[in-house]
Amino acid sequence: MTKKPVRIAIDAMGGDHAPHEIIKGAILGARLYKVGVCLVGKPDVIELELQQYQEKIRRHNLSVEVVPATEVIAMGDAPGIAIRKKKDSSIVVTAKCVGDGKADAMVAAGSTGAAMASAIFNIGRIEGIDRPAIGVVLPSLASPCLLIDAGANADCLPEMLVQFGRMGTVFMKHVYHIDNPRVGLLNIGEEAGKGNVFVNSAFKMLEHDQAINFIGNIEGRDMYLGGAEVAVCDGFTGNVALKSSEGVATMILKLLKQEMKSTLSAMAGALLLRRALKRARKKVDHEEFGGALLMGIKGTCVIAHGGSSANAIKHAIRVAKDAVEANVIEKITTKLTEGSPVACL
Repeated sequence: MTKKPVRIAIDAMGGDHAPHEIIKGAILGARLYKVGVCLVGKPDVIELELQQYQEKIRRHNLSVEVVPATEVIAMGDAPGIAIRKKKDSSIVVTAKCVGDGKADAMVAAGSTGAAMASAIFNIGRIEGIDRPAIGVVLPSLASPCLLIDAGANADCLPEMLVQFGRMGTVFMKHVYHIDNPRVGLLNIGEEAGKGNVFVNSAFKMLEHDQAINFIGNIEGRDMYLGGAEVAVCDGFTGNVALKSSEGVATMILKLLKQEMKSTLSAMAGALLLRRALKRARKKVDHEEFGGALLMGIKGTCVIAHGGSSANAIKHAIRVAKDAVEANVIEKITTKLTEGSPVACL
């Protein structure tokens, strides 16, 4: 029996470079990862962009469908109000495609708040999850590290971090094939008792949860040095850590580029090292990781960076496909019923 290809709904109107880069990335992803794509947005705009890809679509027999949506939610719109007022917006229709079973997953590069609100209202939360969390895979000298929550919930209850730990464990085990992922609590020090009342309460709950491999507190540097495969924290802390890391990585890459052009000897050395430098750059380039998975939703939702290029969208499609094929949603649901009941409080 032939396996049905994964189908992914993509908000073609969301992001700083929509629709050109979004559609280009969708075509690249459809071809490379053998998935069907639903491009959601204003049909006339999408069809105009698709004209340049018609030959490629025919040659590779790509499954590309245009799903009409007449409105667009801007980055500055209040998410909750916007999705109620703009019910035919591209992000709402994209989420409905998953909720109605038309697509197996969604990818969105527009407003994170609007994507999250649309997913909650049109797809629904997994039972036992208080609030969905954003999971971002970070490069590391050892195994990759999942940072969760990376910005969905600025304020959290301690038991929510246990839920994040369980969801992160499932994701890293079944998508990155890490047998027993180590879960660390992101804190200002490794010793037990460090941090504020919130993280100390979360520490005690994580420590007694039998469904995860909790290793205690970790510091920010441990995420990149192989200290854990899952780093849990509230969304405020996680987003600050993520944006700081992106800034440092971008600075280092730009400094290297400047130095490699500074002298003839540096340019000669760069030529000799170009393959190694290219591999290293791919390991720290956030676009190569594609996007963040919104965990805790009943369907697969990948949130890409607002400034995503076609390459980033292509990799976001890969993340979505991998999550669908690994049955991450079903396994997260099962994980929440295991071990200590504290995560379902």
